[in-house]
Amino acid sequence: MKRYVMAIDLRRCVGCQTCTAACKTANATPPGVQWRRVLDLESGEFPDVQRSFLPVACMHCANPPCEDVCPTSATKKRNDGLVTIDYDICIGCANCIMACPYEARSIVHEPRYAYGAKPIASEAARFDPERLGVATKCTFCRDRIDLAERTGQVPGRDPEVTPACVNSCISGAMHFGDIGDKNSNVSQLLAQTQHFRLHEELGTDPSVYYVWNEK
Repeated sequence: MKRYVMAIDLRRCVGCQTCTAACKTANATPPGVQWRRVLDLESGEFPDVQRSFLPVACMHCANPPCEDVCPTSATKKRNDGLVTIDYDICIGCANCIMACPYEARSIVHEPRYAYGAKPIASEAARFDPERLGVATKCTFCRDRIDLAERTGQVPGRDPEVTPACVNSCISGAMHFGDIGDKNSNVSQLLAQTQHFRLHEELGTDPSVYYVWNEK
């Protein structure tokens, strides 16, 4: 069965936040809303201190707790593994925000712009009123995945149908593809490395893998 996942090689991530900027540009999220963040972490004790970076976003869980608490069925899991939100039936109750253990969702009730009360030209052109008063999050660039179904291109291989954050990664740390295909780039990477997923103990079965060492 097809299931799109993301694999992030923490050995290569340099914390540049380019993926954050690419996501914001591609999705026109308002100020204060970041569908993709990079956590800056320190570990150890002086003088043996280590700094590491952890990109986080919606984990597109196979068992999403956000879906279970949605009273209108606005949150659904697709057959390809993507967790989506139907803005037409979302009532903005924020149940999903409280249920998500990854703090990946947000709600904006009024328009917000980078420079005061009025939008600049790019903000005005990309403003989406459907995203006011509803839960929003990373979509794995769903429109690109849907394009792949029509064109026959392969997400994770062809840039036009690959999430913007993956395309933008300057260090090649981010990978995307179908884990159900043993020949995909993510399947091959995960087969060769040691990796983990966040809060696996909660049974969410997240679709984002973090690579930390060779197998």
